[in-house]
Amino acid sequence: MVDKCGTIFEGRFGGAAMPVIGAQTYGFNTDSMGIAAIGTYTDLSGGDSTASTIVGATPSQAMVTAISRIAAWKLGMSGVSPTGTSTLTEGAKDSSGFTFGKTYTVNAVSGHRNGFATDCPGNQLYAKLGTVRSYAAGPPAGVGVTSVDSASGTVRSGTGYVTGTTATVRWSTSTPTSLLSGAEVLVDGTSVAKVAGTATSASVTLTSGRHTVQVRAAHVSGKTATSAAVTVTSDTTRPTYPTAPLAQLGKGTVNTAAVPVTVTWKAADDNGLRSQAATSPTAKNLTTTSTSWSTTAKSATATKFGLTATDLAGNTATASVTRTATLIQESSAKATGTWTKRSSSSYLGGYSASSGTTNASLTWTFKGRSVAWIASRASTSGAVKIYVDGTYQATVDLKSATTAYRQAMWTKTWSSAAQHTLKIVVVGTSGRPTVTTDGIAVLN
Repeated sequence: MVDKCGTIFEGRFGGAAMPVIGAQTYGFNTDSMGIAAIGTYTDLSGGDSTASTIVGATPSQAMVTAISRIAAWKLGMSGVSPTGTSTLTEGAKDSSGFTFGKTYTVNAVSGHRNGFATDCPGNQLYAKLGTVRSYAAGPPAGVGVTSVDSASGTVRSGTGYVTGTTATVRWSTSTPTSLLSGAEVLVDGTSVAKVAGTATSASVTLTSGRHTVQVRAAHVSGKTATSAAVTVTSDTTRPTYPTAPLAQLGKGTVNTAAVPVTVTWKAADDNGLRSQAATSPTAKNLTTTSTSWSTTAKSATATKFGLTATDLAGNTATASVTRTATLIQESSAKATGTWTKRSSSSYLGGYSASSGTTNASLTWTFKGRSVAWIASRASTSGAVKIYVDGTYQATVDLKSATTAYRQAMWTKTWSSAAQHTLKIVVVGTSGRPTVTTDGIAVLN
């Protein structure tokens, strides 16, 4: 007997594995056994008043599965296929609808109605007998790998997976696991892990490289089914930095505690990156395709710009570059033409230099890897021409709808530190000739 929770009870006493003759189907009790589904599973309508009031339930999956387990086990003792047929001889002279002594062919798994004039087991359960036969016969159906996880989680790469040297293989079947006697994981065709039939995952150890992984499930009948293979790459190699981090001065607002710096690099991995992050001077999550990061450095202080890259298998690599940003006041420049000293707490060091004289110039001599020219902006600001080592570089217009101080307006970077000169020349823009400079920033 089976209840809706799939609990199996022994009925006629004598030993469930013995050929006990029960009283399940009058006239066909010999050479058969009966499974009673506890409940009402009819969908009767009309008829007599009693029948028309019966409300049938839908058989639970647990019940259908339990019935299938019993059928697989009991028929397996006699070598009878659950999807096959058997011949039985009517043994009762007064059995309704059948002739005494006549042989009848029935499905190995049949409903009570197939051996006696009754509605049992009810249309809703009777409709499930095909499922019972399939479940009971095996082999396992719908066996498939659902994921391969590493310590960093499930990571797909194209149609395959990337893991470390240990991985958890997960799978599913459409045949209920209670009908399985066991399962095993195959790596490159070799069984490397065996688990109980109710299990849906197993841990495996992989050597570095590319592998095929499958799951083979065994039915209680002894039949097996093997899943399609999935590709799993065990990656033990750390990511690399084909382009090492490079720090250079960036544009934006400058102060002694925060000089704009842009860090550039390139990280790579044979199987792909899972994540990238900046680790110092501040922490920030970056995308896997990031190759630049805008940050700041404290002036006159060696600053480490650190990065980390993590590949799909969880292997990590770090890279860094350490640089010092220095602010050089306008007072350190060599001046030509007329310049006026301005004082305000808005300027670096409290002072700046201003000129509206055409061709007035300031020249800084410095040693560094990167330089940024710093100025103030306003609606009345003019433009300057910039020269580096005597060569014209650009014309920078400082005009701005809003007033802004300590702005890094133009930058240049070299591959190594060397001595250079930076010269600004007042253009003398018509109607707004004045420019105000706050010095330069140098990165070493």
